[in-house]
Amino acid sequence: MVVKRHRFVSAMFGSDKIRSQHDLTCQQRATLMIQTFCILLTLNVVGPPVVEDLNVLDGGNPNGPTWIDWSDPGLMLVHHLNGLTRECLASREDEVSKLKTAEEWKARQIKVRQTLDQILGPWPDRSPLNPRVTGKLRKDGYQVEKIVFESMPNFFVTGALFIPEGLNEPRPAILKVIGHSASAFRRDLYQNVILNLVHKGFVVFAIDPLGQGERLQYFEPKTGKSTVGSATREHSHAGVQCFLTGRSIARYFIWDGIRAIDYLTTRPEVDPNRIGVTGLSGGGTQSSYIGAVDERVLAVAPTGFITSISRLLGSIGPQDAEQVFYHGPMLGIDHADLLEVRAPKPTLQVTTTRDFFSIQGARETAAEVHHAFQIFGHPERFDQVEDDFGHGFTKQNNESTYEFFQTFLALPGSAEEQLHPFLTEAELTVTETGQVSTAFEGENVFSINRREAKPLLERLEESRRDLDQHLPQALSEAARLSGYRNPDAAVAPVFRGQYQREGYRVEKWGVPGEGETILPTLVFAPDEPGTRSAIIYVHGEGKTTDAAAGGKIEELVRRGYVVAAPDLLGYGETTYKFRQGHSPVQPFFNALMSGRSVAGINAGDAVRVMEFLQNRDDVKPDQIGAIAIGDVGPALLHATAMEQQIQWLVLVDSLLDYQSIVNHELYGVNANSLVAGALGAYDLPDLLASITPRRVAVVQPRTHQQETATNDQIASSLGFVQTHAKDRLRVETEATDLLKLVHWCVAP
Repeated sequence: MVVKRHRFVSAMFGSDKIRSQHDLTCQQRATLMIQTFCILLTLNVVGPPVVEDLNVLDGGNPNGPTWIDWSDPGLMLVHHLNGLTRECLASREDEVSKLKTAEEWKARQIKVRQTLDQILGPWPDRSPLNPRVTGKLRKDGYQVEKIVFESMPNFFVTGALFIPEGLNEPRPAILKVIGHSASAFRRDLYQNVILNLVHKGFVVFAIDPLGQGERLQYFEPKTGKSTVGSATREHSHAGVQCFLTGRSIARYFIWDGIRAIDYLTTRPEVDPNRIGVTGLSGGGTQSSYIGAVDERVLAVAPTGFITSISRLLGSIGPQDAEQVFYHGPMLGIDHADLLEVRAPKPTLQVTTTRDFFSIQGARETAAEVHHAFQIFGHPERFDQVEDDFGHGFTKQNNESTYEFFQTFLALPGSAEEQLHPFLTEAELTVTETGQVSTAFEGENVFSINRREAKPLLERLEESRRDLDQHLPQALSEAARLSGYRNPDAAVAPVFRGQYQREGYRVEKWGVPGEGETILPTLVFAPDEPGTRSAIIYVHGEGKTTDAAAGGKIEELVRRGYVVAAPDLLGYGETTYKFRQGHSPVQPFFNALMSGRSVAGINAGDAVRVMEFLQNRDDVKPDQIGAIAIGDVGPALLHATAMEQQIQWLVLVDSLLDYQSIVNHELYGVNANSLVAGALGAYDLPDLLASITPRRVAVVQPRTHQQETATNDQIASSLGFVQTHAKDRLRVETEATDLLKLVHWCVAP
């Protein structure tokens, strides 16, 4: 039992006595002050005011005590997601370990190809390439043709074809795909490899990847730069839009490579039976993908990418959307599969010991792949080479790559690397303006994905015509796609202490979340005895945002509510601290690899907080509602839709819908609030509709750009919900007092 000190003092002296001190004599006043001071000393309230530390996990004080078990809360979400993905990979490893014969491996290859088609498809039609040569250069020993072709209708790919001089017969060709460089194949380190290959007699076709070189997807002519940032950010920005429709942006990179090979096979200088692919970093990604999917690739040499997903997760994590397959690990795909599916075609894995792509993972993958090639009877067709270096090319590795292609594409010669004069960036500019977006009236990934999303959204709209049938199905699909899981048997929470405030206390709890995670939670409980209604109060900026004395949470407590304010994973104390070079959407990528979502996990954890409240003696278990503010809104919306015991919901500044993100080129939302693949089955308004007849208040819903939605936008998105829910849905476009909204929600 907590005893309120100010009430205790008042009882000792009498409130009238204290209020009437001006009527006392000086001696009486002095006596009263001494008595008061002595009692305050006994109660330990004299001294500087208490500074509240409302952190739960790590103390929040670098000079104070830290809980060892909870000392790195910012990585808790990522550790959990990594564990989920590793569970998927464990099933794959078990399956691969049982393969003993070539026939068993062939069956595995068929399965992998079908799975890659499922992940990456549907593949576009092979439309006309419409190639054009925009310029020619003649150099010492070779010539260059600057090429533009269309891998899809009006989807332009820029590249340069390097042709050795004096060809009298078709030669082997190398498709050179490029890593994350702004200037793409024009950069000196890429030119070095290209020029060495062409001087050794290979035809080399270097192409610009999406978001690089002359193919910026979000180019702003006024600044001459991308509006979203670096190549990695361009890939991830468009990638999130693709993932919402259940597709991987990797498809675009692969298809560009496939169509580049289509173009090579039309050239009289090229022997179509001797095609190779190589690239570094993101180019290593692309070359491993293209080599796995296109069976015309005789020899492939991915450089500086291949490791293993488990080691990738344990080191730097997924780097951008290009390198993430939608549900890849869940469907049993690891880096090794990209090479094993080729067996026994010649394959070279090029690595460096100090790469940020784990060398340990690279060696483990190489051992598995080598075993597969042995079973196929051709161990000599696979090799892993490595040099002592960081992320990049080395002379030793380059020479191994040259020798590999010379051997297996039947073009013998010296593998020694030579220095050749580089071309200028201006010489290798393909389009008239330097960017396809300004040189041609063309498509980009956004416009193609938006068009491909249209039939999904139309089917969704059609399904909403019969809500009695649609809503249960949408709810079931929301649970599946978000990866929502009903909480297991409750684990005891951990009490971390409390602070006493006037009329109520602030308790600090570690509430067990999914798996081994802990949700740092503050509980604001009135001192007056009895059971009362409770509120789950979740803020996208963290639990302490409205927790100060005199703040919004205190207003609710003074109206008699018990309020639990947790930090859901990825928010508040558990925010993932992005390191330089890391993608700000990594947890979203981590989650979708295993068929889960941060929003779905957060939804399950919100239900755990509800159960925690239900087990308290001061809470009425059948009178619990929820308030969500900001980016956590979609998670609480999922939770309330899945869990009938959450009686009502208030959403403030929450995302209006997912479809606006795929329908607008630029957006600015927290990817952790999104569910990959959702638009194939449901959107946030469907969850709102499914909550009725419980009440929901939506205040200042946010657009794809985090702006307050207009009445027209609200009507377009929520019109069918308003018709269905009638007076059980309240939408406010202006800031509204929370107490009034809660009163409306709990009214009979």
